[in-house]
Amino acid sequence: MFGLAPDWLLEDGRPLATATVLSHPEQLDRLRSTCPEAAPTAVLAGDPCYDRILAALPQRDRFRRALGVGPGQRLIVVSSTWASRSLFGGDPAGGADEPGAADLLPWLLSRLAAELPADEYRTAAVLHPNIWYGHGPGQVQAWLDSARRAGLEAIPPLDGWRQALIAADCVLGDHSSVTYYAASIGIPVVLGAFPQEDLDPRSPVAALGRTAPRLLRRGSLRAQIDRAIDAHHPDRYKALAEQTSSSPGESAVLLRRLFYDLMGIPEPEAHPALLDPLPLPPYTPTRVTAPIRVLVRQLSADPPELAVTRYAVVGDAPDPDPARDPAAPAGTAHSAADEETRETGRLSVADVVVRRAAEDDARLGPPAAWASEALDRYPYCGLVAYVDGPDRCVVRTREGDLVRLSAATDPDGRPDLCDPAVYASALHAWLTDGHTLDAALPAITVRTGTAAHHVTVEPLPQPPPSAGSHASDSASSPRSRSAPIRSPFSS
Repeated sequence: MFGLAPDWLLEDGRPLATATVLSHPEQLDRLRSTCPEAAPTAVLAGDPCYDRILAALPQRDRFRRALGVGPGQRLIVVSSTWASRSLFGGDPAGGADEPGAADLLPWLLSRLAAELPADEYRTAAVLHPNIWYGHGPGQVQAWLDSARRAGLEAIPPLDGWRQALIAADCVLGDHSSVTYYAASIGIPVVLGAFPQEDLDPRSPVAALGRTAPRLLRRGSLRAQIDRAIDAHHPDRYKALAEQTSSSPGESAVLLRRLFYDLMGIPEPEAHPALLDPLPLPPYTPTRVTAPIRVLVRQLSADPPELAVTRYAVVGDAPDPDPARDPAAPAGTAHSAADEETRETGRLSVADVVVRRAAEDDARLGPPAAWASEALDRYPYCGLVAYVDGPDRCVVRTREGDLVRLSAATDPDGRPDLCDPAVYASALHAWLTDGHTLDAALPAITVRTGTAAHHVTVEPLPQPPPSAGSHASDSASSPRSRSAPIRSPFSS
C-alpha cells in the first residue's frame, strides 16, 4: 500500500520517522493495520496543501481570468500521477482498438483538441513532477507539443496547479491526489484511468473510483464532459471531502507546534502560524498556433449577428467536419492561421491570417503597416488581423478597408477575454457572404457558444502607401482581377 506499507516506514523493523504526519484518523486506522510498528509515531496535523486551496476558493474568478477563461467558457484540467497505470502511463486494460499504454495521454489530448471548440473550452494539463523530471522537461514538452499548439496550457510542475484546480469546470484525471483534491472542493471529475486493484479498497481515493464517472473512449469526449458538469451536484463528493483533513484550516498551527516540540523549544508567541496564500498566476490567454477551421452562421442581418465556432486542426487530423458536430453552426466555413504557425504552408491558403503583437512593436507595427505588408505576402487571403490587445484587433480587407474591432467590456469594466481573431473571422464571413462593410457599422454581435460579444467596428484613416506596396490598390490583387479565390480548406 503506497505510503503506509512497512517498505516505506520501517528500517530493520524500526520506524524511520520520529513523527509520521497524517491528515485524518482514517489514515491512522489503516496505518495500525498495515504497519503497527509505525503507529506510535503518528500525528494528526491536517493538510497544508488542502488548507491553502480552501483559503483561495474565493479567488476562483480571478484564477479563471488569469488562465484566459471568460464568461461562457469551460476550463477542463487534465491531471495525471506518476504510475504505470495512470492517465499518463496508459491503461493496458484498454481494448484492442483503444490506445495502448504508451499513447493514452497524447491520444486523449488530441481528441480534446479536435472535439472541443477553441473559444468555448480552455484546456490545461497538470502532470506529476516526477513526469516532468523523470523524462525531462524537453521530452514532456515534445509530447505535449501538438496539444499546446491547439491551445493547451501546460501548468508548471510545482506552482499553479492548485489555482488551476480551483478555476476548473471539470477535471479529467486518474487516482492522483490532484484529482482527489478537485473532488474534495466540489469540482466535477471524470476518470480517464483508474487502477482500482492498485489501491487500498478502504482508502478515500478508492472510494472516489467507485463514485466518479469513467471516461468511455469510444464515445464523444465533449458529450461526456458536458454531462459530468451539467449533472454534477456540489455535495456529490462531500463524504470524501470530509476525509481529506480532520482539521481543515488548522494545519499551520498543528505542524508548527509539532516542529517546535521535536526541537524541544517553545513556539514564538508573538508570531502566528500562517501559510502563504496562493499567488495570482500571470495572465496566460489561449494561444492557438495550429491551423484553425472556422464555421460561421449568420443569425441576423439587421443588426448583424453571427455565430462562430472554431476548431484547431492538430497534426495529421483532417479539418473538422461540421456535419458531424450537431453543436456547430451550419453556414460558411473558412480557414485561419496564426502568422507564427509551424504549418507555414497553411499561410499561403488561409482565408484569414493573424498576427499578435503590441501596437507599438517596432519590429512589426504599427498595425496598419503590417496589415498592408501581410496582404502583399499572402495574396490569396481575404483579410488580415493584427491583435494588439486582449479584446481588440486591427483588420484590413482585400479591398483595402482598414478597421478596428473592439469588444465591449463587461459590466464591471473588465475586457472581454474572447480571442479577437474570432471577431476578424466573423467580419470576413460577413463580407464574403455578400454584405458590405458599411452594413456592419457601427457594431456587430459575435456569439461563441452561449457567450455574446458586442464588437464595435470603427473605420480607421488610411495611412500613406509605402514604396512597393500595392495591397491597398484593389486592382492589383488576384481576388479583385477575377472571381474570388477560395482556399482548398474553405467551403
